[in-house]
Amino acid sequence: MHEIMAALLEKDRKGYTLPRELYVSEAAFAFDTQVMLPSVWLYACTAAHVKNPGDYFLFEMANNSVIILRGRDMQLRAFWNSCRHRGARICHEQTGHAARLMCPYHQWTYGLDGKLLAARSMAEDFDKGEHGLNPVALENVGGLIFICMADNPPPIDRVKADISNQIAVYNLDRLKVTVQDDYIEDANWKLVMENNRECYHCDVGHPELISVLGTTGFGKEAPADDALAAKRAEWQKLGIDHDLIEFPDGWWHRIARLALANGAVTQSIDGKLACQKLIGPFTKPESSSLSVWTQPNSWHHFCCDHVVTFSLTPIAADKTLLRTSWLVHEDAVEGVDYDPGHIAALWRKTNQQDGWFSHINHLGIANDGYTQGPYAAEEKLVEDFKDFYVAAAKSALADMRT
Repeated sequence: MHEIMAALLEKDRKGYTLPRELYVSEAAFAFDTQVMLPSVWLYACTAAHVKNPGDYFLFEMANNSVIILRGRDMQLRAFWNSCRHRGARICHEQTGHAARLMCPYHQWTYGLDGKLLAARSMAEDFDKGEHGLNPVALENVGGLIFICMADNPPPIDRVKADISNQIAVYNLDRLKVTVQDDYIEDANWKLVMENNRECYHCDVGHPELISVLGTTGFGKEAPADDALAAKRAEWQKLGIDHDLIEFPDGWWHRIARLALANGAVTQSIDGKLACQKLIGPFTKPESSSLSVWTQPNSWHHFCCDHVVTFSLTPIAADKTLLRTSWLVHEDAVEGVDYDPGHIAALWRKTNQQDGWFSHINHLGIANDGYTQGPYAAEEKLVEDFKDFYVAAAKSALADMRT
């Protein structure tokens, strides 16, 4: 694997797409899921997914399964989903609630802090304190939960500070998950990410989306006009005006507040409020959204009435799990304040459209006639992702040598 990946990565060209095998080969899939992705910080879920003590959420990728768990002390922790007895998987449902975690094989029982509480018929000198669940690094970034499966995770402090500073006003701890869609795209995960990182295809490909979002800010520059200046003055009064942050100093995050288009006040299929109970600092509809992108697997949109988050994980060389979650105020009442179908309609449509684009992209790259193609000027964010991938992959290869 090491020699194959090193040779492929050396074929990377500035301003061009990756070599075919990095998108479609089994060797690249194995490397990505077993070496590269476990070495970096991955977005897993929000704090609202594990809202109460005993709530858990599974993050799974290839053979790895990680339990994200809310403790009785309200702290969030992550553990490998593997019993310290003989290794059986403990949690099997993607989400759930438990007063304690019990392995279904031999009933070893763990507290919500991962400590071993009970283990039948062990030797008298057996030390339960040495056999708690193995931890996984976790960081709560303003309510967005990131994990890293490496023994020595890379830094996350700049990402944590910048993102938390801007999304704190939305108070994700006071939201609830109202809809979650798990959608399998028939394409390599890198192509799904690349598709998200540009709006070169939006004018034709996403008529519903651009009718409320427009296309500026997604690779196209926003015009510096009087209307935008007036909007920024409004944002300043609300304390939500910030300059664009775009992968600063080699970091892996981008944050932008963007004015919505055509009078829209939220990211909904008709531009109208998707939830009548507003969130964060908003007391009336606000015609902008805050967008956050992180390499290598997430993007998020924060509106005045709801939040929508996206994560992806590779499940095969040609299949990717795209998980979309819609969050509303914890006191919002379904059927009164919001309709789940309406709140999810815009991005469900967009996800389906993007799924097709990613699929035909994968099919074309798998073709023997594929050659590395040049990026358009407004595909800069695609190249930013590609550059992150290449750098992270080379770093992981270097770590394999030591």
